[in-house]
Amino acid sequence: MERRRVVVTGLGVVSPIGKDADETWKNAKEGKSGAARITLFNPERLDVQIAAEVKDFSLENYSLNKKLARRMARFTQLALASAVQAVNDAGYNEGTLKEEKCAVVLGCCIGGIDACSEGFEKLLDPAFGPSRIPPFTTPLMISNEASANISMHYGLKNLSWTLTNACASGTDSLGLALDLIRAGRCDMCITGGTDSCITEFSVACYEGMNALARNYNDAPEKASRPFDKKRCGFLLAEGSAVLIFEELEHAKKRGAKIYAEVAGFGASCDAYHIAAPLQDGSGAALAVNEALEDACLKPQDIQYYNAHGTSTMSNDSAETAMLHTVFGPQVKKLRVSSTKSMTGHLIGAAGSIEAFFCVKAVTDDFIPPTINLEDQDTEGGCDLDYTPNKGIQTEVNAAMSASLGFGGHNGCIIIKKYKE
Repeated sequence: MERRRVVVTGLGVVSPIGKDADETWKNAKEGKSGAARITLFNPERLDVQIAAEVKDFSLENYSLNKKLARRMARFTQLALASAVQAVNDAGYNEGTLKEEKCAVVLGCCIGGIDACSEGFEKLLDPAFGPSRIPPFTTPLMISNEASANISMHYGLKNLSWTLTNACASGTDSLGLALDLIRAGRCDMCITGGTDSCITEFSVACYEGMNALARNYNDAPEKASRPFDKKRCGFLLAEGSAVLIFEELEHAKKRGAKIYAEVAGFGASCDAYHIAAPLQDGSGAALAVNEALEDACLKPQDIQYYNAHGTSTMSNDSAETAMLHTVFGPQVKKLRVSSTKSMTGHLIGAAGSIEAFFCVKAVTDDFIPPTINLEDQDTEGGCDLDYTPNKGIQTEVNAAMSASLGFGGHNGCIIIKKYKE
């Protein structure tokens, strides 16, 4: 039986470099950074005082009732805002979408840590105590509430799932959505990722692991510098990216705008370490090879690879080693970039926003840059073409994005130009 083809028909993004998909892509093409001093809380007690926040965010900007925010943690608000964009972009609204066989599959790593932190503060404050913990703390903080609220907003009664695989959550959610549509469980899927964990507690936790960039409080825009010798950790970020995946014939029948085709997906686990990748990249290579096989493509068919590229010493060298393993001598012809150099690390939404960049790379034939790449760490194994500091216009028929998460979770999605 012929396999159902899946295409992208809607895009929605709320990110540190743009409050919608168009603005995010424009600023990525121009190499703009979303980093700044933290404003969501007072960071004075911390060594790391910078992050990539979504500035001036409000649900009202997306024609949503401001009162909704009272019963949603920030990660859910970001997800709903990006979902509304994507649904509108796909040509649907609250009235028409509920008639479709549409599912919701979102990736989320941390969830409502802001609501959790507020609850703990009340618990530990002698002036308040246990009885003053906000009653909706639990439903605000659990990670499935983003997908649940999207389903409730549109009245969607098909499956509504949340995938939590650390920093691979966003990518793996896209892979699950692809498989569900191929299997006929749904005709469409609202899919992507969301996270918002810029709280004092969360930053302190990452700081304790020496995972964050410590040396750039006075120059936040320089902090995320994948593959550069002066990289010293990742830049914590927040945001959401949602894509509408749709079965091809269903999309054609309704005359939908088709951005690109979702060609393949692969996943693996390093089975090695709770926080560090295999340094030879062999675990991630399994996921990438599986995605290529699923897409019926060869390594030389890929023009662009959007790197996980966290700006940590271990990730960037391991990921480069993985690309050497998968692509062999062809790797020198591959264009690579890390958009985390601009957006920071969106954690559970990282894979979905990077898939969005792949969709735009394919549709616009443009590869966004890796900014802050001033002294490439070739001695440390980072020896590829990472599209330093300036994006390029070039033909992109197929693009690939991989995510490498804590626990050794690896996911890879492939996007290609849509052709009849």
